[in-house]
Amino acid sequence: MELYLDTADIAAIKRLAKVLPISGVTTNPSIVAKSGKPIFPLLVQLQEVLGPDKLLFAQVLSSDADEMIKEAYQLRKAVPSIVTKIPVNAQGLIAIKELTQQGIPTLGTAVYGAGQGFLGALAGAKYIAPYVNRIDAQGGNSKDTVLELQKLLDLHCPQSMVLAASFKTPRQALDCMLAGCKAITLPVDVAELFISDPAVDAAIAKFDQDWRSTFGSLTF
Repeated sequence: MELYLDTADIAAIKRLAKVLPISGVTTNPSIVAKSGKPIFPLLVQLQEVLGPDKLLFAQVLSSDADEMIKEAYQLRKAVPSIVTKIPVNAQGLIAIKELTQQGIPTLGTAVYGAGQGFLGALAGAKYIAPYVNRIDAQGGNSKDTVLELQKLLDLHCPQSMVLAASFKTPRQALDCMLAGCKAITLPVDVAELFISDPAVDAAIAKFDQDWRSTFGSLTF
């Protein structure tokens, strides 16, 4: 199971990496724009924070396959181990096929349907990212979509992996893991919800209160 953080917030990554067993960080153009930092220095900084054993993902901007491929080269020049995110559309599939032939790992992104994601895997993308919350927001059923996509990959493209993205709640992430997803990427606020629960804090406070009332201090 691979757990990623979907952010370019250096401070948040440092904080959560101490707590969570993350495998790396995913970014997209909106996340990079939110950081306000130029992309290439930012990616280098992110990889330095993560260390050499963690993966970093960054997305192309172009809508033309040839330009996507050029941008993939640029991203890998900045961070040689980077995984390039490419939208799974007609031009994106061309780019994924070419980059795969060159041994450059890709993630097929902006996936809204199981068939669409399956085509990305057939083209050679190592990771396929269904947009869970966005599927639901459009009136779809993300749980069924992820289940179908996972089954297609298990049956026909075991070399590819669902990396589910676009979460608003921990429940959505849990549903994807229960569907068999081997990877998910969480925004910082959703990741924090997994490790912060008022009921847990209340239980610990009660334990402390009971101990202090009997023994006077929190020591053995």
